[in-house]
Amino acid sequence: MVPRVVFGRGSFNQLNEILAPKRVSIDAPFIYLIDAVFKNNNWLTSRLSLSYDDRIIFVSTEEEPKTSQVDALVESIILTTKALPSGIIGIGGGSVLDLAKAVSLMLTNEGEAKDYQGWDLIKNPGIYHVGIPTISGTGAEVSRTTVLMGPEKKLGINSDFTPFDQVILDSELTKDVPKDQWFYTGMDCYIHCIESLTGSYLNTFSQTYGDMALGLCKEIFLENNLSEIELQEKLMMASWHGGMSIAYSQVGVAHAMSYGLSYLLGIKHGIGNCIVFDHLEEFYPEGVAIFKAMKQKHNIALPQGICSNLSDTEFDVMITIALNLVPLWENALGKNWKSIITPKKLKELYLKM
Repeated sequence: MVPRVVFGRGSFNQLNEILAPKRVSIDAPFIYLIDAVFKNNNWLTSRLSLSYDDRIIFVSTEEEPKTSQVDALVESIILTTKALPSGIIGIGGGSVLDLAKAVSLMLTNEGEAKDYQGWDLIKNPGIYHVGIPTISGTGAEVSRTTVLMGPEKKLGINSDFTPFDQVILDSELTKDVPKDQWFYTGMDCYIHCIESLTGSYLNTFSQTYGDMALGLCKEIFLENNLSEIELQEKLMMASWHGGMSIAYSQVGVAHAMSYGLSYLLGIKHGIGNCIVFDHLEEFYPEGVAIFKAMKQKHNIALPQGICSNLSDTEFDVMITIALNLVPLWENALGKNWKSIITPKKLKELYLKM
C-alpha cells in the first residue's frame, strides 16, 4: 500500500516541502515526468521548485506507455545525472504515473522493462517515487502495477515494489480535463469495481473498497446535484478506492480483452475498456445496464466497427494477448474459465465491436 498520502484541494503546493528532506545530495536530482499537455501551462509548472540538476521531462501520452519508452527514459537519466536521482515524480494521468513507477524500478533493476512484465519479477526496490494524478479513474496512483505495451504483449510490472512512496491527491489539478476523457477514465474506475465485486478473488478487504468506489461512481455519473468541485473530489476518491479494491483482488473480462485492442489497434486504455464492456451483458448484466445508462446520460458515442476489417491473423494476436492474462480470467470466471472462454468465443465478442 502507498504509505503516505496527502489529500485536499491545493495540496499540490505542499510538494516542495514534501520533497526537500528526500534529497540525497546536490548531485542526486529530482526528475519530474509531466504529461506534455502541461508543457505551456505555467499554472502548474511554475509551482515546482527546481534546484541543482533537477529536471522536467515532458511525456507525450498520445499512445499507451511502452517498455521501450521506459528504457529510453532510464538511459537518458543515467547518462545525464552524476548520481542516482533522489526521486521520480510523476504528474499526469495513468500513463504518466505508470511510466514514473516503471522508471523508478528500472533504475535499480538490471535489464530491460519488458523482462519484468508479469507478476513479482522485480527483485530490488525502486528509488523514491511520487505520484500526482491530474485525471481520476485509472487507480494508477494506488495500484501495484505499471501497465506497459511491450514488443510482444501489453502487461503490467506487478510487484510489491511498484506502488508510490508518496501520493498527492489534489482535485484542482483535474479541473480542465475534457468531458469525453473524464468519462472514459471514470468508467475505467467503474469497470474496476464491477470486475472486482463480481469476481472469484473477492474478499472483505477488496469488497469494502469496491463498494465505496461503486457508490461514488453511481453518484458522480447518474445524479444531477453535484457541483464541479464535488464531482472532481468524489471521482478522485472513487479512483483511489477502486484501485485499492483491485489491488487485493483482480480485474476481469473487459480488461483482458481491452489489452488486445490496445496492443493491436493502439486504442487508449479507458476508451478500450468502454468499447469492450459495452458488449459484456453475458458476464456483467447489471453492471453493463448501468454503464449504458451513464453513457446515455452524458451523450457518449463509442466508436463502432473497429474490428470489422481485421484479418484472422490480427484477431489471433488480440486473442493470444487476452488469453495470456490468466489471473484476470480466473477472477472473472473461476478456475474452469478455459471451458467458457475459447479463441472462438473471444473472436465472436471482438466481432461485435
